Amino acid sequence: MDNTESTVRLEVLTGGDSLRQERLTRALRDELVRVDGVTVEFEVTRAVPADGRKSAVAAEAVLWMTLAASARPVSQLLITAIKEWCAVERHRKVSLSDGERSIEISGRPDAAQERLVREFLRDDEEAR
Repeated sequence: MDNTESTVRLEVLTGGDSLRQERLTRALRDELVRVDGVTVEFEVTRAVPADGRKSAVAAEAVLWMTLAASARPVSQLLITAIKEWCAVERHRKVSLSDGERSIEISGRPDAAQERLVREFLRDDEEAR
């Protein structure tokens, strides 16, 4: 990654329902790849099976999103895309995180939450 990009981790929150989380994460990815200036990839990690077998590489139901720095409107397009995706079902929530900072987006954020998300993305951009 060069200094013109910013990377944020996205996780669809489903209250522990891993099958629903995987399905919704794939659906969210399909929406976000349509936003210009945004690159979205699945997180790949080493999975450690609970039964003690050897670990294996697995795709998590988590996304890494890279934003182009030159596209400040990208953050507003991104917020709009996630908000509209969440609004399809009222219980959809997405967590954005960058290191120790995180914020949630739901389908019906108020103006204060939208402002916080914009600040979160702007702070991430300025930290580069």
